[in-house]
Amino acid sequence: MTTKGIVYLVGAGPGDPELLTLKGKRLLQAAEVVVFDRLVDARTLALARPDAEMIDVGKVPGDPKNRQEDITAILIARAKEGKNVVRLKGGDPYVFGRGGEEALGLVAEGQLFQEVPAPSSAIVAPAYAGIPVTHRGLATSVTFVTGNEDPTKAHSTVNWDAVANTGGTVVVLMGRDNLHRITNRFIQAGRSADTPAALVRWGSEPAQRTLTGTLYDIAARADDAALPPPVVLVIGDVVKLRPSLNWFESLPLFGKRVLITRTRQQAGVLSARLAALGALPIEVPTIEIESLPSEALDRAIDGIATYDWVAFTSANAAEIFFDRLTELGHDARALGQLKIAAIGPATVAAIKLRGIIADAVPTNYVGEALGEALAEHDISGKRVLLPRAADGRDAVVTSLTALGATVDDVPTYRTVTPANSAELLERALSDGIDIATFTSSSTVTNLMALIDNRKQLRSVTIACIGPVTAETAGEHRLSVDIVASESTVDGLVDALVAHFNPTT
Repeated sequence: MTTKGIVYLVGAGPGDPELLTLKGKRLLQAAEVVVFDRLVDARTLALARPDAEMIDVGKVPGDPKNRQEDITAILIARAKEGKNVVRLKGGDPYVFGRGGEEALGLVAEGQLFQEVPAPSSAIVAPAYAGIPVTHRGLATSVTFVTGNEDPTKAHSTVNWDAVANTGGTVVVLMGRDNLHRITNRFIQAGRSADTPAALVRWGSEPAQRTLTGTLYDIAARADDAALPPPVVLVIGDVVKLRPSLNWFESLPLFGKRVLITRTRQQAGVLSARLAALGALPIEVPTIEIESLPSEALDRAIDGIATYDWVAFTSANAAEIFFDRLTELGHDARALGQLKIAAIGPATVAAIKLRGIIADAVPTNYVGEALGEALAEHDISGKRVLLPRAADGRDAVVTSLTALGATVDDVPTYRTVTPANSAELLERALSDGIDIATFTSSSTVTNLMALIDNRKQLRSVTIACIGPVTAETAGEHRLSVDIVASESTVDGLVDALVAHFNPTT
């Protein structure tokens, strides 16, 4: 950061947050101030640091607030305070984004700035609809034009006759309100009325919607479908490639809005997998992990040599145990000749990061199965340390005790409801969800404590990571539609795909 501050005009891309450039992401994560447009995806905004000042300057048609000169004034003011400012704009800042005007305003004030390009919706929206804007033999040129100008006005700044007769692909942005006039103008200029045309709304988003037709009827089709802006209009023979190249809308979970109830730290893996399959992950963490006072755990660690086994029933328990082990001045060597049991892949991975390989892992990732796995090791008369959640099920202790083991059950953490979960859930339910996923019994219990009316989930597909979680959902009178055969994130995702694509 300089003493004068600096403004970065960063393109956010057309929607999909993974289309943000690496440089754009780095700058956004470091910015002290983020000034953003209305159409910037919420998942992109979530990349900003928690203490960043977030300023919404999104323009709404017919609303006089957030004039361009006001936006530029905000950028200048914050930069003059010595702030590191990111001006986050949908698409590319310089492609019909008025980024050039903002840059000139900054230069006029002697203000430092940089422009960070990003993919424009002019290219991305057609691509995600299965339409390459150029293709050898069909279109060797492409013309981009704004549709925000009435093509019938007397002194148009766009040469519509020339645009209509380029012979290649024409991509029109921001043209929904003038769609009839634009298509009629193309036909009047000599472009064949039978020329293929497509409209793409929310390109690259799970809410993407595509209509195809011809120059003659595409506007009427948009009206019949009540297709609102923002849309990208594509005109040219490349539209005929859509049936063969429509990869995005063919993804197995395309368009599904999926509620994720895991902790904020653990939601990322599930969100990424769902997004890769075309779904829109909606993260509403209903639990967060709160470590409990460590006296009991400290005593267990001090006497660790007296145990024969340590059994971990979750990755959270393993991480808290090893963190405390380190805080007390020990490392994995303190476990000496102990054997380690882990309930499933996530827990196995957590202890592996600490240099430990599990000696016993059940084939089914539930508490009862952990006892079955340890039964093969003859734990009768053995001492087992069980650091786990305070509200954990009794099945593990019961099964180990039945095998003749002495179990030291040490609560190390509890699950609590995050402060903003109710607000996030209300917004998610208002926008609508198709699927609710639950990865533990506590995610079910905490969500149901937040929900106003069970009927809000009546038409929602309920998916559970395993039978124990499904049982808890049933206790809350939820109708469970999907239970993963393998109690892992991958197993849950596979179960969702199989449910919605039974023939694949």
